[in-house]
Amino acid sequence: MLNVAMWGKALTVMPRITKEDWAGLDLISRWLIATRSAVIVMTFTSAAFAGLLAAKVGRFDGLLFALCTLGLCLAHATNNLVNDLTDYWKGVDEGNYFRTQYGPQTVQDGFLSVRGLMTYAAITGAAALGVGVYLVMLRGEVVLWLLGSGAFFVLFYTWPLKYIGLGEPAVLAVWGPLMVGGTYYVITGEWSNDVAVASIAYALGPTAVLFGKHIDKLPADEAKGIHTLPVILGERVSRYSVLGMLIAQLGVIAYLVATGYFNVAMLLCFGAAPSLRRVWQIYKEPRPESPPPELPDGVWPLWYVAITFWYNRRFGILFLVGLAADILVARLL
Repeated sequence: MLNVAMWGKALTVMPRITKEDWAGLDLISRWLIATRSAVIVMTFTSAAFAGLLAAKVGRFDGLLFALCTLGLCLAHATNNLVNDLTDYWKGVDEGNYFRTQYGPQTVQDGFLSVRGLMTYAAITGAAALGVGVYLVMLRGEVVLWLLGSGAFFVLFYTWPLKYIGLGEPAVLAVWGPLMVGGTYYVITGEWSNDVAVASIAYALGPTAVLFGKHIDKLPADEAKGIHTLPVILGERVSRYSVLGMLIAQLGVIAYLVATGYFNVAMLLCFGAAPSLRRVWQIYKEPRPESPPPELPDGVWPLWYVAITFWYNRRFGILFLVGLAADILVARLL
């Protein structure tokens, strides 16, 4: 029987379930949990951002936008499945590793066999590839290069990129110019440097979220020989790097308003600034050894990543609202 309530839960958090719970779930619920669909909202926001930028210049195409959004979300889901498979093969999740403490790793926890997870990844990846090939047929060589770049990051983010400090820069490139700039190109048929710059304002958010996760699991990654940027930079520098990224988001918006690419309506994004105080309170101090009493149940061991994800969702909503207002104001003037 379909468990619609679990669909909603899986789209907002990473459910902590038992093997018995898994056995009673429908296929859609299993896929949503296995792909860690709660974080795919960041990919949807990038695609929505590109769609609104296309609407800003009067070139929005609903079908092309829908296809790009579907393809990108399926690609992100495939990446998450490949990540789990790679980490399992490399033994990363053994010994109560950080990842298995806050959400299921379906193979490590015995929910899926390796073959089962490979089947999920193959079907999801094939669907993403099918959408990509269709868009290549519509738009040509540039989209082929974009598709190839996306496939590279899907397959090689976990290894070797994450192991050599290139995972975080990869996320900045993917959630920025590749996703936003690429989707804008598919919809409009034109590449825009202004769009690529604007995409950085949003992409800094997912990059900060990843930084937060890697700071949370820094000791575990270091012990496993995974040299993420927080492992390379150290915990203190990484904490202040995240704060710098979140401030830089607002700086990019201010720059684009000053240059005239956005109008003042886009300054609605600055409504997220008060929430930065809460982020600052968390990031200014080292991670606690145990969960503070005020932390809601089910969040720990997430600490830095939890507050960063909370902030990114708020900023992302204001970002889209601000852009919609920017378009409305431009058409009224």
